[in-house]
Amino acid sequence: MRSGKELLIASRQYASEQRWKSWWHLWSTLTLAVTFLAIACLPLPWFVCVTSSVLASLVLIRLFIIYHDYMHGTILSGSRVAGGILRLYGTLVLSPPSIWKHSHDEHHKNNARHFGTTLGTFPVMSTSDYAQATPLQRFHYAVSRHPLTLLLAYVTIFFWEMCLHAFLMNPRKNVDGALAIVLHISIAVAIGFVSIQALLLGMLLPMAIITCIGSYLFYAQHNFPGMIRREGSEWDHVYAALQSSSFMKMGVIMRWCTGNIGYHHVHHLNAKIPFYRLPEAMAGIQELQSPVVTTLHVPDIIQCMRLKLWDPLANRLLTFSEAKELA
Repeated sequence: MRSGKELLIASRQYASEQRWKSWWHLWSTLTLAVTFLAIACLPLPWFVCVTSSVLASLVLIRLFIIYHDYMHGTILSGSRVAGGILRLYGTLVLSPPSIWKHSHDEHHKNNARHFGTTLGTFPVMSTSDYAQATPLQRFHYAVSRHPLTLLLAYVTIFFWEMCLHAFLMNPRKNVDGALAIVLHISIAVAIGFVSIQALLLGMLLPMAIITCIGSYLFYAQHNFPGMIRREGSEWDHVYAALQSSSFMKMGVIMRWCTGNIGYHHVHHLNAKIPFYRLPEAMAGIQELQSPVVTTLHVPDIIQCMRLKLWDPLANRLLTFSEAKELA
């Protein structure tokens, strides 16, 4: 088995894009998204419009992964056209570029490294920290990891935390958070005046779906049974990529819709690997082929959502009830 440095070196052969392929993925995904959104807004039978809205939502998740890779500098770097399209998309879906990049880069630099509220990820408390926390701190922590917070991520995570709260904390630095809110509300009002159907199926339902699914994917990629973490001086980037990041096993359709983000341990090993080369990298590097696996099946979702506190003695995440029994 190769060491951390050797694995990083081995991953570099996959950390290059095929420019034509990047453009193909961008334009084909964008075309599908616009087409499904347009159908959802037309005066057609309701089941056709709702189905098209849901399909548009799944395609928009893929477009978000393309935006995500662009912000990493992984694909289409230096292109003003791609930058204009994707930055506008990020702003429209309440993930403004500067806020998103700063928080997400911070997440990659400190994956499973610190406890408490950390920028760009869901907070994690150790059992000892939770025992010493005030009732109000415990309440805030429980809310931040509650299933309803992810279910209503459109408001709780994207509108509030990603945009409004970020802007209020640092208006000068996070002005694009305010811009995203103003633009989002203005478009919603304009669409609502023209067509309630277009507002509901062309904007609100897709936003609710992509923010909910996106938030859960991000949560479960770092909060799952079998996850192991190291803190402080023992923390290591490669170890955190392989042991603190999951491989979310999906079918072909969901792999396409989520832009292979389920290969999250590979992505965290080297964020410069384009999303369409992540399966290739996993297949080509033996050390990446035995990750901890989770899925989008209901039992696995429930299992991940029940995990709340890190126990350094047991070296695993516990549910609140398990932590209470140990205490």
